[in-house]
Amino acid sequence: MAYKKKLTFGLIVGTRNIFNAKLAEEARAVLLKKMKEWDYEYVILPSEETPTGNIETYQDAKKCAALFSKNRDIIDGVIVVLPNFGDELGIVNTLNRAKLDVPVLIQACDDDNDKVDVYSRRDAFCGKLSVCNNLYQYGIPFTDTAFHTYPLDSELFAKDVTKFAGVCRVVGGIKGARIGQIGTRPQAFQTMRASEKIFQATGMTVIPVDLSEIFAAAGKIDDNANALVQKIEAIKNYGKIAGSILPDKIKRQAKFGVAVENWMTQNEIDAAGIQCWESVENNYGCAACLTMSMLGEKLRPCACETDLTGVVSMYTLMLASGTPSALLDWNNNFAQDRNKCVCTHCSNYPKSFFQNDIEIGCLDVLGTVLGQENTFGAVKGKVTEGPLTFFRISTDDPKGIIKSYLGEGQITADPYGMDGGIAVTEIKNLQQLMKYLCKNGFEHHVGMCRGHVADIIEEAITTYMGWNLYRHG
Repeated sequence: MAYKKKLTFGLIVGTRNIFNAKLAEEARAVLLKKMKEWDYEYVILPSEETPTGNIETYQDAKKCAALFSKNRDIIDGVIVVLPNFGDELGIVNTLNRAKLDVPVLIQACDDDNDKVDVYSRRDAFCGKLSVCNNLYQYGIPFTDTAFHTYPLDSELFAKDVTKFAGVCRVVGGIKGARIGQIGTRPQAFQTMRASEKIFQATGMTVIPVDLSEIFAAAGKIDDNANALVQKIEAIKNYGKIAGSILPDKIKRQAKFGVAVENWMTQNEIDAAGIQCWESVENNYGCAACLTMSMLGEKLRPCACETDLTGVVSMYTLMLASGTPSALLDWNNNFAQDRNKCVCTHCSNYPKSFFQNDIEIGCLDVLGTVLGQENTFGAVKGKVTEGPLTFFRISTDDPKGIIKSYLGEGQITADPYGMDGGIAVTEIKNLQQLMKYLCKNGFEHHVGMCRGHVADIIEEAITTYMGWNLYRHG
């Protein structure tokens, strides 16, 4: 599933008969107001369906579960609000019967010190523990809020829902994702080996296609086809094209891009790994970087060297941030500064990842071997400074698991005289991170996005996906 901008939440407001039902009625009104204010869709049991308009008894739970089940195709997550102690059995039975397999957020409301008489007290501080205990017993994973309790009409709730929405996008996007494998991995890159079966066990399916099929499709595109004309125009508007590039090379690149994008659309591919060298250059006559960059800009991440685990890493970052992600090499030390390094690629970085002017030219290092005439399509530039999140997964086949690492840092403004896509990065305790990568068999590729979204990814990966994660910090 691609990035889903507008989410739908299933809503549960709990209550308990020994507490003032008015507290739950007021909470329901505030919750619905906030959902509309924040532009979320929602599914909630109509208030007339239960005695208090909220969820308490087993009968209430059956009704709510039936409604959620009917809407399972649109519900991205469930938000549970406890305005008082709440009946934990009503809540757990709703979730257990509905079996939505989506993230769940548990929020509980503060008591006010001057309102703890028998008619005004909430006891949600205690009730939340009972709800969470039952969810644990039933094996239903859930997300907690920043504080154990807080007012529903507060900035804290707004921030928690925003983070939770990110978690829902990551989990919903990964489960059922269709990952394209366009060509085999390059012979020299055993580091790019990955297990399709381990992917499948976590909900992702790999869809392969031979490069010959893409080349054949590109060759059949008429020079006057509307899709080709539009792609050529898009390439010319995407960045500054080096003056040495002939129009035929741009057209060849455009045909490759149309063929790849058509295949991905026809097969409902969310993200793809592409065999970027040497077959594309030697057998077709261009580089694949520009096609991958332009697809990434459309939030359809593509990784070079058929790096399937790399593209899942990019896809996760895109889902968490809502912005294009890039695949980089941990490539060079930065002089003697042990907390800085140079991350680079040829490159396939999406344009907005640079946040800087770009040039579209030929591969530099590979061009000396494969010929400049065969390598048009590299996106070059210096990535502008700002916050970054890095993430990488790997299938550990002997252990039968997906392992990963995650962290945050900064892209700096330091100059660096290397060609391609350059990002000078600063990461706290970088040497410790490098030791962890070496000792645990991680690859030289890493996914990155702009901004800090590590908390979203950590919650999604550890609570709902069950992948092994090292959080660097």
